[in-house]
Amino acid sequence: MKKTVQTYTADFILLIKNRDFLAYILKSVLGALFCYSLYKIFPQHQLNWSIISVLLVLSPDHNDSVKLAFDRIKANLIGAAVGFCAFLIHHPDAAVLSAAIITTILICYFLKLNNPSRSALAALIIVLIQEEEFNTGIAAGERMLCVLLGCAVGLIITYAFAFGQKKRLKKNDGENQTAD
Repeated sequence: MKKTVQTYTADFILLIKNRDFLAYILKSVLGALFCYSLYKIFPQHQLNWSIISVLLVLSPDHNDSVKLAFDRIKANLIGAAVGFCAFLIHHPDAAVLSAAIITTILICYFLKLNNPSRSALAALIIVLIQEEEFNTGIAAGERMLCVLLGCAVGLIITYAFAFGQKKRLKKNDGENQTAD
C-alpha cells in the first residue's frame, strides 16, 4: 500500500500531538545537552561517550519507562564491564572483540536482558575500541565511567518525567472526580 503526502502529513500531525512522543524528544534533548555541557566544560575527559549512553537509556514509550531505563542501565553496565575486562586482558583485536560480544550477549541472555542487549553492545564498543592516543587501561576506565554517567543522567530524567506524568494523572483524576 502506497502512502501519499497527505497520509504522511496526517501521520506527522498525529505524532507531534502525542505527549509521549514529545516527552521523549524533550528527554533526549535535555539528556544530550546536559552531557554535552559536561563534555565542553571538561574537554580533557572523554565525556562525549556519556551523550551516547544517555540516549541509549531513554525510552520513547512512557509505559514502563523506569523499568526500561533500569534494564538498559543494567545492560550498559554489563557491556562496559565486559569491555573494560576484555581491554585489561588483551589489547583489543578481532578475537577479543568477538569474544567480548559473545560474552556480553550471553550475560544479557542469562539475565533476561535480551532487548536491551543492543545497549550493552554499544557500551562494550565505547569502552573497548579506542583511538591510539587513548589506548590505555585508564582511558578504558574513564570511558566506562562516562557510560555510567550517561546512565545516571538518563535515569534521573526518566524519574523526573515519570514523577511529572504521575502528578499530572493524579491532578486529572482529581478534576474528573470533582466534575462528577
